[in-house]
Amino acid sequence: MTTRTDRGRFTLGAAFAVFVRRPSPWIIAAMLAGALVARLIVGGWGLGDAVVPLVMLAVFPFAEWVIHVCVLHWRPRRLGPLTIDSLLARKHREHHADPRDVPLVFIPWQTFLWLLPALIAIALLAFPHPGLGLTFLVVLGVLGLNYEWTHYLIHTDYQPRTRLFQAVRRNHRLHHFKNEHYWFTVTTSGTADRLLHTHPDPTTTPASPTTKSLHP
Repeated sequence: MTTRTDRGRFTLGAAFAVFVRRPSPWIIAAMLAGALVARLIVGGWGLGDAVVPLVMLAVFPFAEWVIHVCVLHWRPRRLGPLTIDSLLARKHREHHADPRDVPLVFIPWQTFLWLLPALIAIALLAFPHPGLGLTFLVVLGVLGLNYEWTHYLIHTDYQPRTRLFQAVRRNHRLHHFKNEHYWFTVTTSGTADRLLHTHPDPTTTPASPTTKSLHP
């Protein structure tokens, strides 16, 4: 199986055919389906089931920003004889080195070995009743699939037709090909970046020599 997108005409259908062959969308979709079935069984719907999605939609761009800056762009650190450097950070450096390598676009499947139990624990412990926790997991599944699809599509040769996705694509590609110190949001066009002062004018921002070699 090829690990790169083919240059030239690249359709949504061709993109989706590659997308469904990666493990992370299936893992997220399985979590989403399980949480949705469980939510329908538990019942007990209330106002919180409308509030939780709205809060999550508002917070998600900032969560993307924090994860991108603090986790994915983590600089390896020495602690005595140990080097603290996560799989996510290592894979993200490889992703910057070769943004067209398809497997590196997606969340590593190994990450879900600890992430899924952590999310389930949050759903069970951080909400006043299980129904709201399941609503949290359902919305997170939708946001996660949207993140994986959007991020993957940005790194293909697909040319967006809507102004919204054109802006999203341009924002992320500036991060990869202009300056890795800015433009950290992925699924929105600079929402959190604008508020956190990492959305400068591209025309006056110097090109970084380390976009492909983070932390040389």
